[in-house]
Amino acid sequence: MNVSMQAKLLRAIQEKEIRRVGGKVNLPLDVRIISATNRDLEQEIKKGCFREDLFYRLNVIRIELPPLRERGSDIATLADFFVAKYRQSTGIQIEGIAKPAFKLLMNYTWPGNVRQLESVIERAVLMAEGTIIQPDDLPAEIIAVATAGVVPFELPPEGINFDEMEKALILKALERTDWVIGKAAPLLGLSYKTLQYRLEKHGIVKPEKRGR
Repeated sequence: MNVSMQAKLLRAIQEKEIRRVGGKVNLPLDVRIISATNRDLEQEIKKGCFREDLFYRLNVIRIELPPLRERGSDIATLADFFVAKYRQSTGIQIEGIAKPAFKLLMNYTWPGNVRQLESVIERAVLMAEGTIIQPDDLPAEIIAVATAGVVPFELPPEGINFDEMEKALILKALERTDWVIGKAAPLLGLSYKTLQYRLEKHGIVKPEKRGR
């Protein structure tokens, strides 16, 4: 949130009223605010990027949410939730996750946190040949990294945008293979069908060649 918007939010919290755009009267405000961030706000305050007075207004009851890798019990709950979600949205009758596949999920370190887990389960639902998700239905990096027990790259302190990272990897693979989906898919550990689905999801289309 930019500093200008922070000032407006602070004013609304303190005065407990707002004025609509173009309005002439103030309206009473009775709300409970729940805010979240993946940044160290104390450091952002020191850099002048976050208002200290707004921080103390919001920081009344603070809940520290550890990364997914430190919440092993949540992986099972979230995985089951995402299986049910994509079973309903895709119509593919997946009943659950096999124990060997579930063990791989539990051993993985999840640098992309919950969004990455959702993406993996969505892919597994699409890839599964039977009604139970098996290890072969999981991405290669899950199997390799979980087996090795290491993260293949350093996660920046501010976290990552997993959707943007996935889109960037897909574009790299397409550029390397001259936009041939059949060649790009193996580079990403995906099937042709799954990569097509990802292209539609991210709105990726082949750029038109310009004439000389």
